[in-house]
Amino acid sequence: MAISSLLKGDHRALAKAITLIENNDPRAAKVIRNVFPYTGRAFVIGVTGPPGAGKSTLVDKLIAHYRHKSKSVGVLAIDPSSAFTGGALLGDRVRMQSHNLDPNVFIRSMASRGGVGGLAKATRNAIRLLDASGKDVVIVETVGAGQSEVEIVKVSDATVVVTVPQLGDEVQIFKAGLMEIGDIFVVNKADLLGADRMVTYLMSGIISKEGWKPPIVKTNAKTGEGVEELAMALEKRKTFISGGKQAEKRQTERISAELAVLVTERMSETFSKALVNDDELERIAKLVVGKRMDPETAAKKLFTKLWKKMVA
Repeated sequence: MAISSLLKGDHRALAKAITLIENNDPRAAKVIRNVFPYTGRAFVIGVTGPPGAGKSTLVDKLIAHYRHKSKSVGVLAIDPSSAFTGGALLGDRVRMQSHNLDPNVFIRSMASRGGVGGLAKATRNAIRLLDASGKDVVIVETVGAGQSEVEIVKVSDATVVVTVPQLGDEVQIFKAGLMEIGDIFVVNKADLLGADRMVTYLMSGIISKEGWKPPIVKTNAKTGEGVEELAMALEKRKTFISGGKQAEKRQTERISAELAVLVTERMSETFSKALVNDDELERIAKLVVGKRMDPETAAKKLFTKLWKKMVA
């Protein structure tokens, strides 16, 4: 595929590149290698919260806001995987059809495919592709699976936690760990009874991080009410994290965490392949079955043998 076309913002080239990454195609590594120097310019917004909170409708309104400001927008809607095809099960793009013909808006549904934290495994690199293609704003909308949503904070510059009144048990938001990750909290469907009560709940649990106190914004995504206020809060967040040693420290910590995951995955793959071809595995397994060795000792023995073979 033509990297030059992707860097110029060609949506066909962008779509093909994301497909390579999703399919773990060997060519994907070369694509990322070539586009990586052109990344780091987009403002990445993570949108998370419980199912039914109106995340997709709110994202639709944010797209309209940024387009009105002449900003180009990329959206990754992380959906649950189909048990049969492995593809995206839901179609969040359906709710954003009004932007389909806009050449400055790119929307892609991505299947989570078992990715931890409600995020597709390919999400990080898909964000980089959107960034390199010239998108000013990248919005990542998560599955809305509950506690696992906390992973969104690792890929976004601003994490927006969307909730609604009448959830049945507002305490679930605290249990899910969403209070710890939110940079901005949104009470959507604010016309419903209980909106002020939800704001009070959120105010009691807000956690300031590195000098940033997360604001609470009331919205009605269907009518667009409160979207301007949300956009203003996002702009303040962008200014807050831009420049200085704090920004560099934040980026270093984020990349360090990503590298640790990548190295761990590579080691896991290497050991798994080595174990498949090792006759010792079956022999030691029989010892465990016969109660002549416990699993912990057996695993340590196999690890030591494989490690010595790898570093030899």
